[in-house]
Amino acid sequence: MAKICIIGAGFAGHTAALYLGDKLGRNHEVTVINRSKQFVYIPSLVWVGIDRMDVEKTQFDLETVYNKFNVKFIAGKATEVHPDSQYVVAEPNGAVDSVQIDYDYLLIATGPKLDFEATPGLGPATGNTWSICSPPHAVEAREEYLKSVAKMESGERQRIVIGTGHGAATCQGAALEYITNVHKDLLRRGIRDQCDLTYLSNEPELGDFGIKGLSVKHKGVPRTAADFIGAVFKDYNIIPMVGRGVTSVEKDVINWEDMKGNSGTTGYDYAMLIPRFLGQPLKFVGANGNDVADKVVNPANGLVTVDAIYGLKYPDLEKNPDAWPGVYQNPNYENIFAAGIAFAPPGPISRPHMNPNGVPMSPAPPRTGMVSGIIGRVVALNIVDLVKKGRMTHHERMTEMAAACIASMGDSLWDGSAAVIMVYPVVPDMRKYPNEQGRDEFVTHLEMGLAGAWMKRMIHTTFMHKLQGRIGWKIIPE
Repeated sequence: MAKICIIGAGFAGHTAALYLGDKLGRNHEVTVINRSKQFVYIPSLVWVGIDRMDVEKTQFDLETVYNKFNVKFIAGKATEVHPDSQYVVAEPNGAVDSVQIDYDYLLIATGPKLDFEATPGLGPATGNTWSICSPPHAVEAREEYLKSVAKMESGERQRIVIGTGHGAATCQGAALEYITNVHKDLLRRGIRDQCDLTYLSNEPELGDFGIKGLSVKHKGVPRTAADFIGAVFKDYNIIPMVGRGVTSVEKDVINWEDMKGNSGTTGYDYAMLIPRFLGQPLKFVGANGNDVADKVVNPANGLVTVDAIYGLKYPDLEKNPDAWPGVYQNPNYENIFAAGIAFAPPGPISRPHMNPNGVPMSPAPPRTGMVSGIIGRVVALNIVDLVKKGRMTHHERMTEMAAACIASMGDSLWDGSAAVIMVYPVVPDMRKYPNEQGRDEFVTHLEMGLAGAWMKRMIHTTFMHKLQGRIGWKIIPE
């Protein structure tokens, strides 16, 4: 009997658990360790943060789902991995003693450590800025946002700043969704004219999203994501400030540097800034009790090293699509895999930049949502292969992967909007597509409008259905 352990039940880990439970659960042992008892549909937290969706509607109980798939579940914190002895140490919530989970195959899919500490003064703990990266954070963000709303309703002007809080942050799409939803919500409340709304981002240009942007043909005319987003911001009266790396946050003031090394400040009354993401802290202990973390993770960021080519610099990385991993397997411990945010990419997708003062302006590669789900499925099916056949047959690099993103720009099904983005491949392949973008110009597409708002809400409902393993779940794509 094979034993498979999964650390983390986000998009990657939970998707993998469903496939492993479905294909192996009756005859083998699959165990999931996750800090929360509930799955969280992170993309809809943008609506929680403006009081347009109850946080309970973004979550469901994991154990109920896993019971249907013969998957064991431990609600708690994984603290140690012993890769030579092949077991994980976990601390179940509310328990005094830790437990040991043996494994033949391990998938690390922990999601990110929210590294607020990398930017002095950033984050909910400081009381300066807020976040929508987790349910508690989104609820806190909502409460603080509503305080600003109350002030505007009483006639007091407010300055709202939304974006990224570190030069190497990712998830610019979440910041874009949040700021456009704030705009629509303030319009709905009749107080939009009481607010100065600023988008502050480390992207080199609007619409970069950490994927080097995208270029499409709209009605036969070449357009870029920067064109689309710029037009939206102009229409919404949102002030764009891109190419900025936040260096510190004080009460009412955000300090930043731009790509040329110039420093500046932006005042605010309410701010939601996405932090840098790191790997979750885990101890990796060898057979003799020694630290073997250098064999499993990148020491710079704590992310799990996999079958990528590391150390390539631009433009060499940009020219080599084979540098990106295909099976997400650690090279030193071949029974350890990583998926989603937890795996270490070989480098950025967007061209990196360091300003003269050493402040990075380099959006990290996004590995959330659809990308996480796809990788979780690939890893799960390869573990099934290894258990049943002794060899892997599934392979999908991000240079071969298509991804769709629907960015909400107002949740209303009557006058809302969303940007529907289709990218293929996620990471440009300059060899296969020798154009400026390195992407398939026929498949890559961007469209905005009311239909996108309907699709966004439909996807929330559809994925909550799929991820609870309900009837037909496998026919709904990741």
